[in-house]
Amino acid sequence: MSKKIACVITDLFEDSEYIEPARAFMEAGHEVISIEKEKGKEVKGKNGDVTTKIDAGIELVNPDDFDALFIPGGFSPDQLRADDRFVQFANAFMDEKKPVFAICHGPQLLITAKTLEGRTATGYKSIRVDMEYAGVNFKDEAVVVCGNQLVTSRQPDDIPVFNREALNLLK
Repeated sequence: MSKKIACVITDLFEDSEYIEPARAFMEAGHEVISIEKEKGKEVKGKNGDVTTKIDAGIELVNPDDFDALFIPGGFSPDQLRADDRFVQFANAFMDEKKPVFAICHGPQLLITAKTLEGRTATGYKSIRVDMEYAGVNFKDEAVVVCGNQLVTSRQPDDIPVFNREALNLLK
């Protein structure tokens, strides 16, 4: 059954951490909706390899309309967490126990949403201490699945196993 996946993203996302999972989700028959502050805006990856046009503005989306949340890494999650609308959006998915997929720096948004305490997860090495201060049982592993809800990975090399586990949760 096809799922609708919200992808919160803005400029300077990690190119491969957006495009490869998004492609895997779409190839599996799911719909990926990119969400930023402004619908129609073109956002560019930090490597300059990928540009994507935003499908929806954050003020017009409702977490209830989506089955899962995808947070690519790079500098994007750090920028998004400065905006309370994105923090509340991410928080809603965690509260409702909907699948959440965060890679590399993606967990930064979940740290700000205060939704990681007591969970087992991973992320990029530079945010490990932040995650531990947020109450995470941090694992330095390619992919960590917590509670049949949260899938986290560390870096672009982990994308194949990240995609596999995210797609398993969408079944």
